[in-house]
Amino acid sequence: MRAANDLDLQQRVIDELAFDPSVDAAHIGVAVRDGVVTLSGHVRSVAEKFAAERAARRVKGVKAIAQDIAVRLPPDKKTDDDEIAERALKMLTWDVLVPSDAIAVSVEHGVITLSGVVEWGYQRDEAERDLRRLGGVKGVVNLIEVRPRVDAADVQARLRAAFERNADIEAEGITVAVKEGRIVLGGKVKSWIEREEAERVAWSVPGVKAVEDHIAITRP
Repeated sequence: MRAANDLDLQQRVIDELAFDPSVDAAHIGVAVRDGVVTLSGHVRSVAEKFAAERAARRVKGVKAIAQDIAVRLPPDKKTDDDEIAERALKMLTWDVLVPSDAIAVSVEHGVITLSGVVEWGYQRDEAERDLRRLGGVKGVVNLIEVRPRVDAADVQARLRAAFERNADIEAEGITVAVKEGRIVLGGKVKSWIEREEAERVAWSVPGVKAVEDHIAITRP
């Protein structure tokens, strides 16, 4: 039998999905066990799939999310792979934050795979965000590598300074280690949003190759 707090959390996640205008919650299932939310069912686009996940993350008390939502495109929205690839390349070219000449795009059965090498983590994430919004896309696989050009001490110092400046992060609760270009985050925060913000800040620091987020969320 599930605990009462899991049942309460389940209802709050359902309410948040219904409240979000970018999500059609009619075909999304929500299950909760020990604060871990599992989303299932189907949506009409990759953008809606990620919007549903963001909505669930906003709910107080969510410790983790298991994403099991499938993308089912309406018949009139299905697009050939070559057309998706052409539109994807154009979108990357239009985005001034993305070094499009360093990124390769392949499409198979509506799933886009990105590869290549960039210098910044935000460039890799921006490329993926761009393509999630394309119609006819069933999924995005991001294999872009991040290869830093600065040393570990500089990365750690910049990240610590960024945490201290950020009003949404209690910096003293977070530990930071840098190993071979990877940032390892630890410690405890009070909400999923604070943890997500810490990871976002970590990816924004120049020289970051990867981010391992081991930050725990304390229950309110």
